[in-house]
Amino acid sequence: MTEPQLAVGIHHVNFAISDLERSYEWYSKLFGVKSIDVSKWTPDTKTLLMRSPDDKWHLHLNPTREVVRSDFFHFAIEVNDWDAFIKRCNDLGIEYANVRERPQDRSKTLQLRDPDGILVEVTHHEKFYDEND
Repeated sequence: MTEPQLAVGIHHVNFAISDLERSYEWYSKLFGVKSIDVSKWTPDTKTLLMRSPDDKWHLHLNPTREVVRSDFFHFAIEVNDWDAFIKRCNDLGIEYANVRERPQDRSKTLQLRDPDGILVEVTHHEKFYDEND
């Protein structure tokens, strides 16, 4: 008998940042995420909660004086239109690197860094958006 699948996705990721306003501007302009007003749950509004437009994933950004980084730690965001995302990066002057197509599934990927140096991987899997599948 097969056990039922309990985990269905990642709800949120949480990162330390140095500047709330700068991070909000960067993530909202690049990915279209919106802030969530946390004042109705807690008087501590130092954490910036952001949600994707479809509310399928959240970012929790916490300001701190010391930010420790490692290239091993990162998160990946799936985009539904690769060319439009590349154009948005170029329009906003956001640098990206390591652009490649994965041979195993022909998905596309690139890497960029947020204002605090957090490594963000961006991916696009065409098969997710192919209406013929």
